[in-house]
Amino acid sequence: MKRSNWLSLAVSLATLMTMSTPSVMGNNNETAAIMFLDEYNEQAMVEYYKDVAASWTYNTNITDYNQEQSVAASLAASNFENGMRTRALEFNQTGFSENTKRLLNKIIYIGDAAIERQEDLVELTNLLAQMETRYSTGKPCKEDGTCYSLEPDLTRIMSESRDYQELYWAWDAWRDEVGAPARQDYARYVELKNIGAQANDQPDNGAYWRSWYEVDNLEEMTEELYTQLSPLYNNLHAYVRRKLYEVYGGDYINLRGPIPAHIFGNMWAQSWLQLLDLCIPYPNKPSVDITPVLIEKGYTPLRMFEVSDEFFTSLGLIAMPEEFWNESMLEKPNDGREVVCHASAWDFYNQKDFRIKQCTDITQTDFITIHHEMGHVEYYMQYKDLPVPYRRGANPGFHEAVGDVLSLSVSTPKHLHSIGLLNEVSNDEEADLNFLMSMALDKISFLPFGYLMDQYRWRIFDGTTPESKYTEDWWKLRLQYQGIIPPVTRTEEDFDPAAKFHIPADVPYIRYFISFVIQFQFHDALCKAAGQTGPLHKCDIYRSTEAGTLLSNMLKKGSSETWPNAMEAITGSRTMNATALISYFQPLITYLEAENERNGDVPGWPESYTPADPNFGVTVQPSTAAIFLCLFFILARIF
Repeated sequence: MKRSNWLSLAVSLATLMTMSTPSVMGNNNETAAIMFLDEYNEQAMVEYYKDVAASWTYNTNITDYNQEQSVAASLAASNFENGMRTRALEFNQTGFSENTKRLLNKIIYIGDAAIERQEDLVELTNLLAQMETRYSTGKPCKEDGTCYSLEPDLTRIMSESRDYQELYWAWDAWRDEVGAPARQDYARYVELKNIGAQANDQPDNGAYWRSWYEVDNLEEMTEELYTQLSPLYNNLHAYVRRKLYEVYGGDYINLRGPIPAHIFGNMWAQSWLQLLDLCIPYPNKPSVDITPVLIEKGYTPLRMFEVSDEFFTSLGLIAMPEEFWNESMLEKPNDGREVVCHASAWDFYNQKDFRIKQCTDITQTDFITIHHEMGHVEYYMQYKDLPVPYRRGANPGFHEAVGDVLSLSVSTPKHLHSIGLLNEVSNDEEADLNFLMSMALDKISFLPFGYLMDQYRWRIFDGTTPESKYTEDWWKLRLQYQGIIPPVTRTEEDFDPAAKFHIPADVPYIRYFISFVIQFQFHDALCKAAGQTGPLHKCDIYRSTEAGTLLSNMLKKGSSETWPNAMEAITGSRTMNATALISYFQPLITYLEAENERNGDVPGWPESYTPADPNFGVTVQPSTAAIFLCLFFILARIF
């Protein structure tokens, strides 16, 4: 069946379904509302299962047919939501309990599904599938015909190479492959998303995304958090800049300027962990990088997941169910299938099927990512018995923080030693600084990137950034917050933001910034519950059922209450703050400040400059001896 026929069928079935109940406008009978909510819950589990199952099939086997099926299922789910929204709006909520009103409102505000014109909804759904497919199947090729996937090929180049030109090729080729071609699609996507936001009583899609946090001042809250943390980032930036200067020299690095974006060991410069060998304060101390040990001990992706599962169960949390082990995609298939490699956790809404999709590599980074993704699954399982509208995090940042807060324990030398991945644990100050540096290169380096991603999109959605400035404003923000510049001049023919999965995949990002702050608040609270004393960065809650119970009690709430209530349940505070994060890193903060002062390095990037062209930079210039040798042979042939 052709795509147009599948879409027509999905739309027709959904339309018939939504016409089945007569209108009772103004109904203020709460008993009737509760009966409707029960009916919604039963149907939602069926409709969402079909939608998620079709999406899973597409994500783990990218074909035109599977894309068509996924689009059709997504549209059917959207039309189900729209029909239920219409019925929920028929109730006059005056006098209803807070719980009934909260459930009804979660059915009323449904995002894209509220788009009234079916043609617009179909177009948006197809656009999203098209952009994600382009990203997931992109493979830039060299002149010799060798093509490179993002994972693992380009990712390995970015993480392992120190060749400025090779890094530039990988960085630029990926953006040429998946960035610029998405520009026109993205401009139309913005228009359609704003139509959907307005159908949800919000002026634009950025405002709609912010409404999920149920506060009026999210922008001010996150700005205040970032202001607290920027001095720490700026000191780390200055320290890393000095180390990169020692590798690449003054033609590429200005010690008072921003840093070229492609030399951080990561395709998006969002994590600098791959620079640990350059930045570690005391290299003679035992390494905190467990990648060689994982390889030496013959770890497989499955074994890494099993170790993570054991950590969760040691806290008294729920073990991964049989469906998880049977149905998850834990490594990249070798049967020729194209897949979406970006790691993600999946809830199939039937209260028993939860999965992870990840092209796992045997690295420390992926070992930590596994705990993050399994944290999502743990959250799903803890709130699985709530009504469907409540099956989500207290706010989006909570969901991202759960796996990460457990990773803070998993990453400690103490824990890695206890599970046989670290031979010895040094308890002196130098070893502590090495560990904290590894954590900062992952956690602190991310903060401005996590903050600016949605700053950028909010400005696009509200019209502050027009299409004619997509590239210009992207790099303005990256300079302002990250102190990063492109290695070569970018133009409006480029569209570098689309080289990051979450942009074409329509995934909001401020959740990650929030999670990187509140995970330390959670960690502090769980460590106290576990009876841990001493520095926060040494705490490991492994095998503490007291900590597990505290965490579980919060997870079970889902979004049935506002996030300040959930925050209070675990931390005793109703606000997000960076105090615990700063306390965690305090020894490193002192070290960085002293090192930068000793080297005469100024935090920040007060000077602008243009790095040498990576295609014609000094490191690829022939030596004087080579020039004379070439001239000799040329002259010899002439004469």
